[in-house]
Amino acid sequence: MQFLIEFFSAFRTDALDWCKGRSPILRLTLLLYLAYAGVHHMRDQLYSSWFGGLTFGLHEFGHVLFSGFGEFMSIAGGSITQLVVPLIGIGMLLYQRDYFGIAVAGCWESFSLYNLATYIGDAQVMQLPLVSIGGGDAYHDWEYLLVHLGLIEHDAKIAAMTRGLGFVMLLMSWSWGAWVCYRMLRKPAVATSDFFTVEEPRSKGGRLR
Repeated sequence: MQFLIEFFSAFRTDALDWCKGRSPILRLTLLLYLAYAGVHHMRDQLYSSWFGGLTFGLHEFGHVLFSGFGEFMSIAGGSITQLVVPLIGIGMLLYQRDYFGIAVAGCWESFSLYNLATYIGDAQVMQLPLVSIGGGDAYHDWEYLLVHLGLIEHDAKIAAMTRGLGFVMLLMSWSWGAWVCYRMLRKPAVATSDFFTVEEPRSKGGRLR
């Protein structure tokens, strides 16, 4: 527990330092779009955001990427790839200390989960239009996967849980992005403690409390 406290304390302190001198204007515009897209994902299962095309491309690439690991993994590879790549993006942005970028990548992961939930929920009824690489016969990934796992009757529950994960990811990521923008709007601080920022005194001769 102490390790986690120290980790998040250092993480927050570094994020505060990163926010100094940066403009939130364009970031706030993007944050508003992410909120707009997030609400539409929650209200409309067929909604596709700006990230939709990229997510679809990664999904199809995942089938090719995992094609050497057998039929089951080849089919599962599309969904695996579309979820893993945004997580890799979060890791890369964390390494680069782009704290707002982390929020954007987190929202992308959320949107990918919402898209995946729609696909999972369609496993029994199979009403969604399907695409096949190379023009061959199209197959429904999650109908195949859930049948082989013996879970086809639970597609709606699995889809609901996936949407729940997407909502939690969206809430955490968007809130983090909003906090980062808020800190950019604040006046620079002269010192930081583990969890609280000490602001400059407003009057001459004032002391820090």
